[in-house]
Amino acid sequence: MRASRLLLAGAVVAAGLALLTHGTTANTDVAASGKIKHVVLLSIDGMHAVDLYNCSHGMAGVHGGEPYCPNLAALGQTAINYMATTSSRPSDSFPGLAALVTGGSPKSTGLYYDVAYDRTLDPPAQKTGTGLGPGPCTVNAPAIGTTTDYDQGIDYDDTKLNGGAPGAGTTDGGKASIDPKHLVRDPKNNCAPVYPWDFVRTNTIFSVVHAAGGYTAWIDKHASYSFTAGPGGTGLDDYYSPEVDSDVIPLPMVTTAEGVPCAPIRDRIGSLSSWTGSFANIQCYDALKVDALLNQIAGKTHSGAPAQVPTLFGMNFQSVYIGESLNETGLGTGGYKNAAAEPTEFLLQEIEFVDASVGEIINALKNAGIYDDTLLIVTAKHGESPIDTRHYVADGSDTPATLLGPAIPWSESPLNTSGIGATEDDVSVLWLRQGASVIAAVNRLEADSTEIGLGEIYYGPSLALNYGIGGWDAGEDPRTPDIIVTPNVGVTYSGSTTMVGDHGGFAHDDTNVVLLVTNPSFTPLTVYTPVATTQVAPTIVQALGVNPTALDAVKLEGTAVLTEVGSELSK
Repeated sequence: MRASRLLLAGAVVAAGLALLTHGTTANTDVAASGKIKHVVLLSIDGMHAVDLYNCSHGMAGVHGGEPYCPNLAALGQTAINYMATTSSRPSDSFPGLAALVTGGSPKSTGLYYDVAYDRTLDPPAQKTGTGLGPGPCTVNAPAIGTTTDYDQGIDYDDTKLNGGAPGAGTTDGGKASIDPKHLVRDPKNNCAPVYPWDFVRTNTIFSVVHAAGGYTAWIDKHASYSFTAGPGGTGLDDYYSPEVDSDVIPLPMVTTAEGVPCAPIRDRIGSLSSWTGSFANIQCYDALKVDALLNQIAGKTHSGAPAQVPTLFGMNFQSVYIGESLNETGLGTGGYKNAAAEPTEFLLQEIEFVDASVGEIINALKNAGIYDDTLLIVTAKHGESPIDTRHYVADGSDTPATLLGPAIPWSESPLNTSGIGATEDDVSVLWLRQGASVIAAVNRLEADSTEIGLGEIYYGPSLALNYGIGGWDAGEDPRTPDIIVTPNVGVTYSGSTTMVGDHGGFAHDDTNVVLLVTNPSFTPLTVYTPVATTQVAPTIVQALGVNPTALDAVKLEGTAVLTEVGSELSK
């Protein structure tokens, strides 16, 4: 039933636009919308609107006041720049990406965090790479409930760049690196493992465009982000996800956009157990993905085999986020120098690297002859908080989940020292064990508000208004948390001293992200009216000639398109 619904939804085409079938020649378009034949979506994770403003205008303390992102600045000459864009809440990468590709909030998608909770599912058959323990699953029996691990822990081997995918090349695992024994299970479906693309409750821009005849591709950081393919997992023709949390290795085939070779390993000072532990190594990781995107622009698969130029494709960058947050032992600290978002030297290097990479992508689009009919969207899954790092407080002991102790399910509980841990960064997303009192838990948190750095607390109607009513009973949403705690700005519950920032929370620095929508035909415009990253999805499908209501979450939540983009495209 799900598959037929997707096909039907994908066939809904805007009036007067011809739907073309999926062919074998390059440049096949989903729909003849006139101006736009391709959409490229770039997520520069962590990048705020103020980062784009500063790098395109220049700052007195950086390069003598000259702009330090010339390629992004040049895009602004034919772009609509949304200054008050809000990402998902929570601002974790998982719901952040879901917002961009579904048009919906966690209320519709069911994605609250990469590590969250579901009251109707059971634990995996084997312990995941990130610590989620195994447990029983009995067919058609009531679920015991479980933390849901959709981070790198579902890989066969998350120490390998290919995720341990059987028979895969060194850098190429993708969804083949998902170990079904690491997936949570559904007792109502013969205890079958729940793959990421079936964990998301709605279709996606990729599944809708694919069903309408378009060729689709996406590049990201974990195999779990293959949820972008949508229910059934068939919405992506080409998915690439070298594991970002794998051991660092030389990449002899990769040179960054700034001409730096990635073999031998650039940085051996930082941690070699993850690409995220080094300012230099993360650039090589991103450059690997850029090379894959350049292949796709040239009419190849990510690995270089002959293919079509995708109708809808793109990738995420990790470098700016690492530049904002990393305190690299033996080298220095990233982040910002002040509340005006002046970058440190390490963050500056990451912004300049990403800008050079964007320049490569633009040149590739021009060389392929498709730049004029491509809609390019530059945004971010999430921001990073605090910009003023003097307010950063790493508190890993006085957290809401720790305070509530046995009221938290064992798979989420901080008392479980060998487990995956609670869903806490600079936000605390709390699910209570069955039978625990929400009111008692809230009273406990309020009584110790100073200890946990409590900013705001959401529960009952204040939470249900935006997320639905969660609970164990029939008719209640099994994924909606019982309580969400947002701490004071800068407080993070990770306790990490290797970081100077975090994300996941509701603060302005967490959620205000860059959003630049550009095409060579556009008249430049700066928009200060608040918009949301959920509006990117309906805008993309509309630009490709598909009715935005083909997206489930758009229909459920009434998500609007970005009207200024629609106005430009209708000229």
